Amino acid sequence: MTDLTNVLWHKSSLSGSGNNCVEVASVPGLVAVRDSKDPGGATLVFSPRDWTAFLGRVKTGDFDARP
Repeated sequence: MTDLTNVLWHKSSLSGSGNNCVEVASVPGLVAVRDSKDPGGATLVFSPRDWTAFLGRVKTGDFDARP
C-alpha cells in the first residue's frame, strides 16, 4: 500500500471553486486519483503507463455515455 498522507493533490483549474471534481497526485512511479468531496475515502492508484492510456481513452470519448 502506498502512503498518500503527504502528497500534493491537484484539481483542474476548469473545475472552478466547486468541490465536485477529481484530484490527482503524482507519487514516485504512480499516479493517485481521489474524489474531492471525500478526500479521506477511496483512492485509485495507477501506473504512469496505465494513467496515460486511461487519459487517452477519455480524450477519444471511449467512456462517454451512449444511448
